[in-house]
Amino acid sequence: MKDDFINFLIKTSALQFGEFVTKSGRHTPYFINTGKLNTGETLFSLAKFYAAKIKELALNFDILFGPAYKGIPLVSAVSIMLWLEQGINIKWCSDRKEVKDHGDIGKFLGAVPKENERVLIVEDVITAGTTFYQLVPMLQERLKVKILGAIVAVDREERGKKSNLSAKDKLKKELNLSIYPI
Repeated sequence: MKDDFINFLIKTSALQFGEFVTKSGRHTPYFINTGKLNTGETLFSLAKFYAAKIKELALNFDILFGPAYKGIPLVSAVSIMLWLEQGINIKWCSDRKEVKDHGDIGKFLGAVPKENERVLIVEDVITAGTTFYQLVPMLQERLKVKILGAIVAVDREERGKKSNLSAKDKLKKELNLSIYPI
């Protein structure tokens, strides 16, 4: 599956080579831009990879969570793919960066996780883990949920500036968060 996924990223130009600066401020010769997967066909294909990885992991979870903004279409597509391919009718939720004060008010959209529900986070790329350091404590403190881990398209496997640990290993050590890359 890994080779097929890499070929998919190259074919769709989601894997780009050049000079880039990541969200964490790191300079890198390549960039994973899942924003390039912006058609029904490419989002469908991406969701198939996530669903296959979720099946492989055999985790027992109650809800998928996709952090704003790229996680919103991703989590909804993955939930649809789990239904289509595996007959799993799973709830999904996303957060908003700004709290909405009219209509469907609040911080979340979709099915808001209930206390003690088991959450699997769906994210595109992990570099330094910044999103997770903000998201996991917020979900645990505010909603009292159990985070089972996070499935990501790509783990950049980068080491910290002050540590020899990768972001994945550091998240496991500091937040007890398992990262599962496709």
